Amino acid sequence: MLALAAVATLALGGLVAPSAHAAAAAPTAPAAPAAPAAPTDPAAPALGPAVTVFDPTMPVAQIQSALDAFAAQQVDNEMGTARHAFLFTPGTYGTAAQPLQVKVGYYTEVAGLGASPGDVTINGKVEVYNRCLGDGGTSNCIALDNFWRTLSNLTLHVDATGQDGCRASANFWAVSQAVSMRRLDISGANLSLMDYCTAGPQYASGGFIADSRLPFTINGSQQQWFTRNSELAGWSNGVWNAVFSGVVGAPAEAGFPDPPYSTLDRTPVSREKPYLFVDQQGRYAVRVPSAQRDSRGISWGAGMTPGRTVPLDRFFVATPSTPVQEIDNQLARGLDLLLTPGVYDVDRSISIKRPGTVVLGLGHATLTAVGGAVPLTVADVPGVVVAGVTVDAGTVESPALLRVGTRHGNNGVPHDASSDPTTLSDVYFRVGGPHVGRTRTALEVNSDDVLVDHTWVWRADHGVEPFTAGVSGDTDRWRTNTGLNGVVVNGDDVTATGLFVEHFQQHNVVWNGERGTTIFFQNELPYDPPTQADWDHDGVRGWAAYKVADGVTSHRLYGGGSYVYNRNDPSIHTANGFEVPQAPGVRLHHLLTVNLGGGVLDHVVNGVGGAADTTKVGVPVFVTDYPAP
Repeated sequence: MLALAAVATLALGGLVAPSAHAAAAAPTAPAAPAAPAAPTDPAAPALGPAVTVFDPTMPVAQIQSALDAFAAQQVDNEMGTARHAFLFTPGTYGTAAQPLQVKVGYYTEVAGLGASPGDVTINGKVEVYNRCLGDGGTSNCIALDNFWRTLSNLTLHVDATGQDGCRASANFWAVSQAVSMRRLDISGANLSLMDYCTAGPQYASGGFIADSRLPFTINGSQQQWFTRNSELAGWSNGVWNAVFSGVVGAPAEAGFPDPPYSTLDRTPVSREKPYLFVDQQGRYAVRVPSAQRDSRGISWGAGMTPGRTVPLDRFFVATPSTPVQEIDNQLARGLDLLLTPGVYDVDRSISIKRPGTVVLGLGHATLTAVGGAVPLTVADVPGVVVAGVTVDAGTVESPALLRVGTRHGNNGVPHDASSDPTTLSDVYFRVGGPHVGRTRTALEVNSDDVLVDHTWVWRADHGVEPFTAGVSGDTDRWRTNTGLNGVVVNGDDVTATGLFVEHFQQHNVVWNGERGTTIFFQNELPYDPPTQADWDHDGVRGWAAYKVADGVTSHRLYGGGSYVYNRNDPSIHTANGFEVPQAPGVRLHHLLTVNLGGGVLDHVVNGVGGAADTTKVGVPVFVTDYPAP
């Protein structure tokens, strides 16, 4: 995601909410990690120096100081290597006289360690503001690049004591991709998904919420948003694509495309993300939620989320210095895997072979491919859960970054894992950005019955790689940061809830399996094809963002958008945003394409829908249903 020039606006309850991108400044170079100032709870297990565990006996000022110090370091550290998790043991933090007001920067996880969200209460705020990219941090204040941060498993009583009038009006969460809110109970003020206080309403391009009870929520200038299995007191505004699945209190979709809401009463397949918690005896464990069918609302309303508890001593706790061979040895012994925050260089695959294995990353733990390795592979077995992990391409091309199963796995014998699907939750991918990256495919799903619950698969459109400026730099990026496909699905009965895939050099998503379902899809086509000839294939103008293979007979997509911005050559055309076979079982519901300032998307799907061209920058072209009823 990159910011473009300002275009149209939307009225929002007296505010003015922009509905397209704005220009971004040069990215920030990496910075070294800094140790937090507050001590870690002495009862905490050895989770490494990049995890801080607070307990409610610690002075609020000391907790605030530690959080503020890391937030100040991370506010502009988009391409850095620092990672950190701040975890709160059960209890209450912040008082009426001294609320705890948290700012969340890049690569930061803030989470409660309770069995349920009500076990940890923060009186105060947990926020993300616009990032000001120009004039030494005083102008071009937007949220378009506010990536890679996590908030989960706590109760937030919003208290803005000490903040000015505008800041006191809401808890602000102005974010974009690779940012999740899960298992939250928020009350006391509105939740605003845009920051209308820093230079007024500005651009944002996120995001994801699941398993949360929320107050009145202002979507504002968020171009797209996906909310799953939650409870809403109310919702305001949609710019291009707002999707709700299994959400109590969700707005109706009857007026589509004005407002641009897509609403499913129930989520067909879901599983909540595993979470670390402390039991009543002070022992650390991981709760692994069960998969659900046709679910609606929060998982914790009637007590602890259904699932199983795995004691932490059944996990191998790895650090970035742990050899991959040692990780594989411990997995082979039957242990699960906890990745503490940091950047791991992976020169051979971490191999998950045992059914039901859990891999849980803290603080945006990042696996970087070395020497063309596939950093993470999952065997064709049921029930594996991978959560909270980022996977980066390295400088030598990898065939894939994460591979689930093998083509025609299990000796070609079909098996039913529908009751316990392998699940990827908050698993993110990067090709380029902090360094040169190369892969053919980022995520390859070969197994049947896999659930992908929130992913951002990103071939970087900006970063700190040593490319020249302007058009020449974009051509350098096209030739150097290479990735053909973001997601390739070969398995049957695969479900994606929250699929963000951007900038790959051929089809961003290729779906070869039968009975696939995607609920919410967001895409930007690559900005950097040098010429039309570099982008064309087989006599077709460009590559559709979302391609369902010609032989597929059953597929569902709800709420999908693809955007075009050919900044390298604005004359480039792409024939379709979506290409699918003509079959009775293939149905697409609520599609859109948008022009962001260059190039043309000729049609939305299979020659249907008007052109998203530069006469309507920032104005979506919609298709309500394909094929039309």
